[in-house]
Formats: sequence, structure tokens, C-alpha cells
Amino acid sequence: MPLLNKTEARSSLLPAAPSNSPSDRSSSWSAARLALTAFFTVDGFLFASWVVRIPDVRAQVSASHSALGLALLCISAGAVATMALVGRLCLRYGSRRVTTASVAVFSLAAALPAHTHSVLSLGAVLLLFGAGYGAANVAMNSAAVDLVAELRRPVMPSFHAGYSLGGLLGAAVGGLLVGRISTSWALAAAAALGLAVTAAAGTTLLRAPAALPRPTAATPAAAPAVRPSRHARLLVVLLGLTALCTAYGEGALADWATLHLTDDVHASGATAAAGYASFAFAMTAGRLSGTWLSERLGQTRVMLLGGLTACAGMATAALAPSVPLVLAGFVLVGLGLANVFPLAIAQAGAAAGPQGVATASTLGYAGMLVGPPVIGFLADALSLPAALLTVAASSALAGLLALTVRRHRAA
Repeated sequence: MPLLNKTEARSSLLPAAPSNSPSDRSSSWSAARLALTAFFTVDGFLFASWVVRIPDVRAQVSASHSALGLALLCISAGAVATMALVGRLCLRYGSRRVTTASVAVFSLAAALPAHTHSVLSLGAVLLLFGAGYGAANVAMNSAAVDLVAELRRPVMPSFHAGYSLGGLLGAAVGGLLVGRISTSWALAAAAALGLAVTAAAGTTLLRAPAALPRPTAATPAAAPAVRPSRHARLLVVLLGLTALCTAYGEGALADWATLHLTDDVHASGATAAAGYASFAFAMTAGRLSGTWLSERLGQTRVMLLGGLTACAGMATAALAPSVPLVLAGFVLVGLGLANVFPLAIAQAGAAAGPQGVATASTLGYAGMLVGPPVIGFLADALSLPAALLTVAASSALAGLLALTVRRHRAA
């Protein structure tokens, strides 16, 4: 899930906590990082556990592609409606407390879709599911921002790699359970695991010393807000559009990959679950290697090659008649998209500070918001493979926008 909010920035105005010995602080930070990584991982696990059961839930509520698309839109609607409120709660109660509470709510909500029997009830449940998911991601990213500032190390990718790893594990386990246990039992087990991790990781995170972001020369604590130049604002918009194109593909694959395999390639439910698992595995590997690739190739080349790779992979997955080729295409999409969004957000922050990050993140999340329903309507009007080709187009556009950004920066 992308960097959505930096709600803990004001905590730099609070008095510093009593200092501990260096060894104690190192140990406590290590524990806090592990706990927060566990939250990111279980977040991805819960979401993937739902994704692999979408075909079963769709059949249960007898939904068409477009009706399912509208129901899936409720996830994003619930998340958007919750984000601003959660940001204020993080400021008032601390991002760590809100992280623990929101992941608990998300865990409980993950069990509910299996108990719906109409599109309307599914949409209502997915509103709650989306609210928990959005709240968890805002709070977790807020806590992660504080840890990154405290450690003065670029450790944010490791948290998001944890999310991707959780998605991989959730898809793999969910796929193994398809046909063996019912959807209701599978999602209930995922919810129980989420609550167990929340109890353990939440206890560790809340007991660790609070992160106190240090003001930097670029963003002193008492400095007034500076409006970015017109050149910087245009640069941020271009980077936000890059993030939007990437998130469009990510959201579309999360909700439609399994259905493409079952409906169009006639794969079994267990094999279809491997589609999202292959995508999640590739995203994890790509994010773990993103820093190494950026240092050697440069960020623009990584974004361009990533977009073109995802384009080729999605075209293969949408048009190939065999399951192995479709799975290979999903792997290429995951590898290609893995680092485009994070690099776009990072460059937006470098161009315009926190305002740039907020603008680019908002545009990026809009891509994830519109992706699933657009794919659903196009699938009904044309076909699902034809609809998925829009992901190939958006991925190529993301890569080309990276070149536009470089030219604009040099101008």
C-alpha cells in the first residue's frame, strides 16, 4: 500500500523523551521495526486472503462483472472516507495506538464477506472492509515515517516489502485451502491470525519508546509552509500521474487476476490463486532489489524499464491461451510495477516536500480507486482480457511519464 499520510510530523514539537543507553535504544528500535513490519505483513496477508476468494463470493451473491465492480468500489470508498479521520486520530492518540486498533478492525472485517448473500450486502460489508484497510494503511505508514526519521535510514521499502510478502503468503495459503475448506472458514481463520498478530505486535510496538522525528534543515519544526514554485507543482502532477497509472494496474490485478484465470483460461480455483501469488512474489522481489537497481541504473531508467516490462507482461497475461504464460505475464507485471510508485512518490517529495508527497499520493490512490470498477464495466462491454489490456497501456504510460519528468526537471 503507498505512503498515504505523514500525520505524525507535529510530534517533533513535543518534548523529547528521557534518553536511554545506546544499546537499549538500538534494541527497542529493532523491536519496534519488527513489530511494525509484522503489521504490514498481516495487512497484505488479510487482503490477499480476500482476493483469492473473490470468485467464490461472486458466485455466492450471483454478481455480474459490473455489479462486482461496483461492490469492489466500496472498498476504496470506505478507505477514502476514513483516511482524513484516521489522520486526525493519529495526531491525537498516536499512530501506534491507531495502528493497533485499525488492524484489529480490519481483521474482524476480513471475515464478513463470506456471510453475504446479495450484491447490496456485499457492498455494505466491503465498505467496512475498506474502512479498516484504509485506516490500517494510514496509521502504519504514519508510524513508519516516524521510525524512518528516527533511524535516519531509508528503511521504508522494507515495510512495503513486508506487505508484498504478506500478500504472497496469503495467496499461497488461500490457494491451498480452496476446495478443502469453505470460504467462511478460510476467511475466519485469516481473521483469527490477524487478531493474534495484532495482539503480539501491538503489545511490542506500544511498549517501545515513541519515535521522535528530528527536524531537518529542509523542514525545521517551526518553519512556515512554503508554496512550491509553478515548475515544482507541475513536476509533482506529472509524478502523481505516474503513480496513478501504476496504482491502476496494481488495483486491477488484485481484484481481477483470479477471475481472469478461472473465467478466461479455465484454471482451477487453486491454480487461479497462484496468479495473484506470482504477482505478489514478483512485487516483493522487485521492492527488495529496488534500491540496488536505482543506484546502478538511475531512477528514470528503472521507472521506464519497469513500465515497459509491466506492459509486455500484462499484454501476455491478457492474451495468452495457457495458464503458464498467464502466470509468467503476472510475474513480469509485478517486477515492472514494483518500484515505479515508490520512486514517483520519493521524487515528488524531493521536488516539493510534504506537499508534493501528499499530492502525488492522492493521485496515486485515485488510480487504485478507479481501476477495479473500470475493468468491470469494460469486461461487461467487451471482455475481461480486453479490459485488462488497459493495464498494459497504463503501465507503458507510467514509464513514458518518467521520461517526461526527467526532461521537465532538466528544463
